Amino acid sequence: MAEPAKKVARQAEERLDRVAENVREKFDRLTRGRSGAATDGRFVDQVDHGVDQGRAESRPRGR
Repeated sequence: MAEPAKKVARQAEERLDRVAENVREKFDRLTRGRSGAATDGRFVDQVDHGVDQGRAESRPRGR
């Protein structure tokens, strides 16, 4: 590879490394403190109105 091409490739790789690091940092800032929401009890009092409740209501009662 010619010397100018190597230089351009090296610069592009360095820029991509910086972009990747910035994305990681922003992702970490966005997700900080949210991972324990269910285990901290924030969703404990919410009632399930989803598919499972609908299935329970549609089952025959005689069984």
